[in-house]
Amino acid sequence: MAELLLLIGGGAAGVFGALLGLGGGLLIVPLLTLGFGLQLREAVGASLVCVIVTSSAAASVYLQRDQANLRLGMTLEMFTALAALAGGLVAFLLPEKLLALMFAALLLYVAATMARGRAVETGAYVGTATPGAGSAAPGAAPGEPTSADPSDGEGLAAALSGPGYRVHSMGRGIAGSLLAGLVSALFGVGGGIVKVPIMNLVMGVPLRVATATSNLMIGVTASAGALVYLFRGGIDPYVAAPTAVGVFIGASLAARLAHRVNLGFLRLLFGATLVFTALEMALQGMP
Repeated sequence: MAELLLLIGGGAAGVFGALLGLGGGLLIVPLLTLGFGLQLREAVGASLVCVIVTSSAAASVYLQRDQANLRLGMTLEMFTALAALAGGLVAFLLPEKLLALMFAALLLYVAATMARGRAVETGAYVGTATPGAGSAAPGAAPGEPTSADPSDGEGLAAALSGPGYRVHSMGRGIAGSLLAGLVSALFGVGGGIVKVPIMNLVMGVPLRVATATSNLMIGVTASAGALVYLFRGGIDPYVAAPTAVGVFIGASLAARLAHRVNLGFLRLLFGATLVFTALEMALQGMP
């Protein structure tokens, strides 16, 4: 019975994550801690396994459609994976109550970002600019590449640019990738809530490309963090397996039904769920 409930809960998280482009980890961790009484670290470990599964499923689709910037993603992922390994080690040093409070703050941040965001497109990150925003310099025509700044690693950035846009601000992109790795390992999320806005708003990558690239990266990021949890005994396969299967099924169904769903209403419902969950997590973290 518990396995069936985990399957259903994972499916719901997969649907929300796929439709809103935020990943299922934001709901999986509270689901396992508040609904099934797991310790926070065990829930994070299971969530990382789910992120690996969903990223693997999405990778083939994005690569076949040639939507992702693979060279940029793998370059940034080197730094993200290193930070995820470090974050996995730090997670076992921090008190559970502090982690719960930090996770509650993360949920509130995402909910506030969604409240400020415009209409959500399928597969787009909530709260960022419209597709292509940030890809041109101030005063430049849409689609016109930005000028290179040699002081900010622009030689490498130019080599990682794609058709119709030029990547810039590699230094800040690397810093954001390091932050994404820490967030992923500490809270069991893919890190896309950090990676997508960094690539789109800071590095000038069009929104759809940033979303697709992030979906390729999060599996590698989660794998790095999951290794630490696995060796420290922080992953329960009897919890992770049915939840991951549910997330995979939910995400697959959501991809087929996305065009029929009122995403404005869904975003409102998801935001309210995040606020309620954040309050519950905060209560768990109180002394």
